Amino acid sequence: MLTSLFTGISGLNANGVALSAIGDNIANMNTVGFKASRVAFSDILSQTLSGAAGTSQIGRGVLLSDVSPLFTQGSFENTANGLDMAIDGDGFFILNDAGASYYTRAGQFSMDRDGYIVNTEGSRVRGYLYSTGGAPTVALGDISVASLNSPPRATANASISVNLDSRAAIPAAFDVTNPNGTSNFSSSMTVYDSLGNGHLIPVYFRKSVESATGNTWQWFAVVNSSDSASGNTDIQAQGTLDFNTNGALTVESAITYPTGGFDFSGGAAQNQLIAFNFGTSTTEGGSGLDGVTQFGSTSTTIFQSQDGYGAGSLKNVSISQEGVITGIFTNGQTRAVAQIALAKFIAPTGLTKFGRNLYAESFDSGQPIIGVPGGAGLGKVLSNTLELSNVDLAEEFVKMIAAQRGFQANSRIITTTDDLMQELVNLKR
Repeated sequence: MLTSLFTGISGLNANGVALSAIGDNIANMNTVGFKASRVAFSDILSQTLSGAAGTSQIGRGVLLSDVSPLFTQGSFENTANGLDMAIDGDGFFILNDAGASYYTRAGQFSMDRDGYIVNTEGSRVRGYLYSTGGAPTVALGDISVASLNSPPRATANASISVNLDSRAAIPAAFDVTNPNGTSNFSSSMTVYDSLGNGHLIPVYFRKSVESATGNTWQWFAVVNSSDSASGNTDIQAQGTLDFNTNGALTVESAITYPTGGFDFSGGAAQNQLIAFNFGTSTTEGGSGLDGVTQFGSTSTTIFQSQDGYGAGSLKNVSISQEGVITGIFTNGQTRAVAQIALAKFIAPTGLTKFGRNLYAESFDSGQPIIGVPGGAGLGKVLSNTLELSNVDLAEEFVKMIAAQRGFQANSRIITTTDDLMQELVNLKR
């Protein structure tokens, strides 16, 4: 008879723990990245009775055998923070907290004062860093964007598309001291030196030959005295353009550099060569109409571009589904700066909980398999997104009712057994 008391006590204990687990799940229904726990029970068999009918076995109650997390996918919520991330699929973010590695599904990340991407507790997100040349590193590192910048690039190529008025008269020989009076048309563009300084370069066009078979124009790229290393206004690149009677470019001469190249002031590299492209001439196999043309209409600039740019600082970042963090810089350039690393475990239910949405490796979980999002069975990363708790409130309420009834029923076993024992004591009277 006494065994029923201990059986009832085991039921009270087991169902009490179940209520605790259910309460924890409900309490964390709004916790980002939280994974609900599931309680598993098993019976206790420790008493065997022998009789005429054979051997009988009586259980001794219930045993709480396991409380394990359910790593099912939670739903997603869009956010305005570009560093908020969610994992669509398997995997954990890797965090570094004072040299110790932790794993989490909660992607509420931000940037700390040192420029590191951290979680709400200040643990740093780990990944593969990129060099300035765009090559990823092999070893994991803390992702920092504090000192990122975009170095300048000197202009090496420039393209100009203009229409030159075929009706223009031939002016006097080009004079750099009177460029507007000795040219027919000009177009200005900004180019960059080796230090990233921008220089406004006017390109003057002068009609030099007019014939029945076509016209010839000269062009002159001039550096003003304020930008020239010599302190003088100089012609630093020039050439000629030949057109046929249809206004198409037929021949583009080689570029000559009277000073050996562009010599800008401010300590930049000297003799900078800039290749000016005026289109594909007919002698080069082109139509002669995709760049500079000579039609009987007002001279005008149609298009111009160059491949240089100044230095830039980080303005914003974007994150792809593969976890690549791309820096957007103030000079208009973009560059991959790092890639988020993910870890997965053979037995994630064996991970050790450390609170604060953190898990740690254990013997039961096995070692982490680390890779990039979208590879080796790992999920993809969604930016501007958070993974919500996977707690099903309706299901938890049903479990709570079942655990409550189980607790009440086991308490009744104890009270009933107590009544029977009282009757046994009363037999003496």
